[in-house]
Amino acid sequence: MDNFISKLNNHIEHVKRVGTHCSTEETTKQALILPLLEILGFNPYDPTKVLAEFAADFPGVKATERVDYALYCNNQPVMFIEAKAYSANLTNHAPQLSRYFNSSLGVTIGAITNGREWRFFTDLINPNVMDEKPFLTIDFTKHKAEELTQLAEFKHDNFHVEKLRFFAEENQYIQQFKSVIKRSINEVDLDFVRYIAQQANIQRQLNAKFLETIQPFVKQAVEQAISDTVVKGLSSPTIITAQPIEQNPTINEHMENCPEDTLSDQVNNENDKIITTVNEQLLFQIVQELLPDIELTPKDTESYFSVLYQNKNNRWLFRYDVNRKRPTIQFIVPVDEKRKAELIRSGLDVQSNGLIFIDKPEYLYRMVGILNDSISFCISDENFKRSS
Repeated sequence: MDNFISKLNNHIEHVKRVGTHCSTEETTKQALILPLLEILGFNPYDPTKVLAEFAADFPGVKATERVDYALYCNNQPVMFIEAKAYSANLTNHAPQLSRYFNSSLGVTIGAITNGREWRFFTDLINPNVMDEKPFLTIDFTKHKAEELTQLAEFKHDNFHVEKLRFFAEENQYIQQFKSVIKRSINEVDLDFVRYIAQQANIQRQLNAKFLETIQPFVKQAVEQAISDTVVKGLSSPTIITAQPIEQNPTINEHMENCPEDTLSDQVNNENDKIITTVNEQLLFQIVQELLPDIELTPKDTESYFSVLYQNKNNRWLFRYDVNRKRPTIQFIVPVDEKRKAELIRSGLDVQSNGLIFIDKPEYLYRMVGILNDSISFCISDENFKRSS
């Protein structure tokens, strides 16, 4: 990721330096668009990865119209890019991209760019119909590279359509929620005032007249709360230290009593090669939240982290392995076709050997079905009887 950020930083400076000189669409392609594709691992000189002037039998699209670029993975087009000159207003050209997008069932990611701004689209509302609003907008003249790490989702070696769709949905919801939160904080409308008064357990009838009376007080409280949070964040940096642990109950107690932002990697004092990472601790917290009435125990080894039912080594719910290029999780029940389809619908990558990529602990929330099947399997004594 550090190398990727470094390349993005160089590209951002390049865009700022030469962007205004890109007066034509072709110059913009060569100077600004193709260099970014190369950073993403799509070699612009390899037609099996980047095919210019892509043409197909698109219903409703003129024969002379072509997609500027089609990006390929595994010999299949996965993303269309419509390029415009640096000074172009992208909003005016989105319908052209949508015609290509809507007519090609195999491509569910589209982008329109003038080299400075990139807008990414998919079909979250209606299948095979490009959404009117982009799920991600990036402007290289307004952001730092550290803020643009989301572009890593589009790297050739990381490109997965279902994963990107989940990322798009997640990003769209977050942006909508942020917009509502900002508006509520800035305007402090009466609905927001009512919510705050209810949560504060104000013992008054919350009619319109009373809400209008306390509205300025709520606005002042919001401003002070934000100010206090910022000051606290600046004056109290988080210091991560490794603390020894002795046995599973200690790990269990630590994870149950610590909020997420205070967790730190835990080193086993008897074997310093066993380190219970923050992500492993979060996994256990999540599985406890999903299965609150089940007796579960975390167990960490040099090879993997597991969660046991009733502390029985042969009744492991799942095994989490971080010692790979991408962390994986394996459940005690096999990943049959039905379970695999459910996992893929949730935007997860499933390998043929049953291992599931789990880039974030929160992805466990997408595996509730197989998680329930696994605990049911562990609870049944019939599954652990020795054969005669």
